[in-house]
Amino acid sequence: DQGLTRNVVGHCLSGEGGGYIFFGDDVYDPSRIEWTPMSRDYRKHYSPGFAELTFGRKTTGVENLVVVFDSGSSYTYFSSQAYYTLISLMTRELHRTSLKDAVDDDTLPVCWKGKKPFRSIRDVRKYFKPLALSFANGGRSAAHFDIPPENYLIVSIKGSVCLGILNGTEIGLQNYNIIGDISMQDRTVIYDNEKNMIGWGPGNCDRIPKGKASAA
Repeated sequence: DQGLTRNVVGHCLSGEGGGYIFFGDDVYDPSRIEWTPMSRDYRKHYSPGFAELTFGRKTTGVENLVVVFDSGSSYTYFSSQAYYTLISLMTRELHRTSLKDAVDDDTLPVCWKGKKPFRSIRDVRKYFKPLALSFANGGRSAAHFDIPPENYLIVSIKGSVCLGILNGTEIGLQNYNIIGDISMQDRTVIYDNEKNMIGWGPGNCDRIPKGKASAA
């Protein structure tokens, strides 16, 4: 009976391409989901409100980022302050490695190359630190949305590694920070419209649950 399906929608996007979307709350294991309230100030969007950016599990000093989850966006977009802080921190880290700016690769605005072409993110993961967005969570312990290197990097056709986080302010997104598909890969993301909550947790996005979900 469709009338019994709660107003919950979610998706699990595979890093290999594909994935599934689902309706209702019987597809995921609630004990493995981290929840945070949706902001009442940004009702037009799936927004958990304000977040702090961390880099390598350390604070960056970038706070009060208005975050919106948008599976219609291929890439993730940070506002200028967060974007340039991230570029600065990454440049400092990569200075100690063999990676160099790939100025001849225009796949994305920021790319790096090695001594030989990279074939997958696994080849370069060790050079990059994890990111996270930390949400205050209404006074409870903070909810952390982790973004590991494979969820913010791509390997280009030329074999460079490129940053899949772009400057949203430059394209008119103002102060919004958009979490796009790249950063939601290989995890279950849930929008509970009844409880006004957003949740996320680990997900096997290559296997579609029987009868409860549709291929994305």
